[in-house]
Amino acid sequence: MHDNNAIERCMRNVAVGQKNYLFCGSHDAAQRAGLLYSSLVICKLNNVNPYNWLKAALSRDINEMPINQIKTLLPYNWESQ
Repeated sequence: MHDNNAIERCMRNVAVGQKNYLFCGSHDAAQRAGLLYSSLVICKLNNVNPYNWLKAALSRDINEMPINQIKTLLPYNWESQ
């Protein structure tokens, strides 16, 4: 049986502010917030600096990347540039 304590510890910050996140403004905004939080937790679990990853990933021209290289932008595949 696998242990999920590492994930739960990383998500503790989200749980603490849970009442504040009830009012994201819309369902779409709540989904985007969830995606961002998940990405930041994945960075933390993979010892990737979230600020550097997000800055570099968003500055890429994804339209110019071959489709088979898009997965290199994910935090768990990230190599510091």
